[in-house]
Amino acid sequence: MVDLDDVKVYKRVDPANMLEHLHGFPQQCRTAWRKAKDFKLPQDYATIDKVVVLGMGGSAIGGSLLRSFVSRLTKPIIFVTRDYDPPAFIDDKTLVIASSYSGNTEETLSAFSQALEGDCKKLAITTGGELKALAQNAKAPVFIIDHISQPRVALGYSFIPLIAFLQKLGFLEDKTAEVEAMTQDLEKLLGEVKETVPTSSNQAKQLATKLQGKIAVIYGAGILSAVARRWKTQINENSKAWAFHEIFPELNHNAVVGYQFPPQLASKVYVVMLRCPSLHPRTLIRYRVTSELLEQNSISHEIIDSQGKGELSQMMGLIYLGDWVSYYLAILYDTDPTPVKSIDYLKKRLSEAQ
Repeated sequence: MVDLDDVKVYKRVDPANMLEHLHGFPQQCRTAWRKAKDFKLPQDYATIDKVVVLGMGGSAIGGSLLRSFVSRLTKPIIFVTRDYDPPAFIDDKTLVIASSYSGNTEETLSAFSQALEGDCKKLAITTGGELKALAQNAKAPVFIIDHISQPRVALGYSFIPLIAFLQKLGFLEDKTAEVEAMTQDLEKLLGEVKETVPTSSNQAKQLATKLQGKIAVIYGAGILSAVARRWKTQINENSKAWAFHEIFPELNHNAVVGYQFPPQLASKVYVVMLRCPSLHPRTLIRYRVTSELLEQNSISHEIIDSQGKGELSQMMGLIYLGDWVSYYLAILYDTDPTPVKSIDYLKKRLSEAQ
């Protein structure tokens, strides 16, 4: 049995030291913001009315988070494409952002290559690879990520710069104070959930313990829709575990009916509902009633409330908590959180099929 309060276990199970990246996440966000604010974009990019983010996995989630964060904006409209082809509607009023940490994600390269043939505005976010070469050959701006890690651990670079770019183009008011408040809130949370904080007072360790041996199902809504997806993917990749996510209010029109069968699954599922105060009042009621339905079907669950005053802090705080939960769950499973052998295998087989 793994003891999360034994600090020696982390060096044994986590030889690639993902723990260091978790500790550095608040500063990563701060650094990414400063770098993005200094990044130059062509003046005519301010004429756009649409943004399409091309990406997969940890590189695409930044676009989804941006879409949630700026959902009240009338312009530009944010779209996220996780596929080989870009949307057919892109035109000269569209900014296409190809986001690939490695620069070699085949779906993103395919979609971006097609976008380069049109009159849309182009931008790449990457560490290098083929994407950097494609963008440079097309004389498109390239925002270089200089944080070395797994793509999913570089979220600060796939999300925070997108906010800065919309600000630079005049679509958002100055978010500097909000970003700084968010990073301070993350640093406060770090002090509450890091590995040296005992399980008895560590929310992330407690939740990971509850999820051990269970299928995690994450519920979110509104600005937390992409956050729920992030929890799901982090549990998949870090913990090497099954996880799924659902979104309010849609889940109340189908998922709640499926709690009954197969009956033996009820004891194997743990539902985590992510909640924040800015959600629609009727949606907040749905959280309460859905809890009642889960209780009636003997399904373990809990509601996790956001911290912080601003929506950015609420989103990122819950993301950071989920990252720690997925990390501790990996430790409980005695599995290295860094490698993603199944994805490596898939990429190898795909390369062989070309």
